[in-house]
Amino acid sequence: MRPFITEYRVTYGDCDPFNVVYYANYLTLFERGRTELFRAMGIPYADIEKLGIYVPVSDARCLYKRSARYDDLLIIESAVQQVKRASITIAYRIYRNEIRELLAEGYTVHAFVNAEGKPRRIPQSIIDTIRAYDAAI
Repeated sequence: MRPFITEYRVTYGDCDPFNVVYYANYLTLFERGRTELFRAMGIPYADIEKLGIYVPVSDARCLYKRSARYDDLLIIESAVQQVKRASITIAYRIYRNEIRELLAEGYTVHAFVNAEGKPRRIPQSIIDTIRAYDAAI
């Protein structure tokens, strides 16, 4: 799937005392990108939860290339990488906007579960929506 782009300006609160983005905040940037990707596809998380389905992270990886700093304008690219029976993998790349310098890349895997935390097959309507979004790009 072609990546969806989200821009984000680094705030002071994202940074350590050296004005470098704290390492764990890259996962928050992934979440921002993923949330906006799902919204753009027409399936915001609130709608998924109304179906009694939850989508927790079951695996995450972030490879750090360069540091983002206070006030950098970042580009977060998010794309559906793989859809399985009861999970979805989202891939990410984070760039410094001005020069398109790659700062970090990684992925998150999300299980689809019910309210009791038991795996649940991804509804066909969600799979169809992802495919339609990908075809429209």
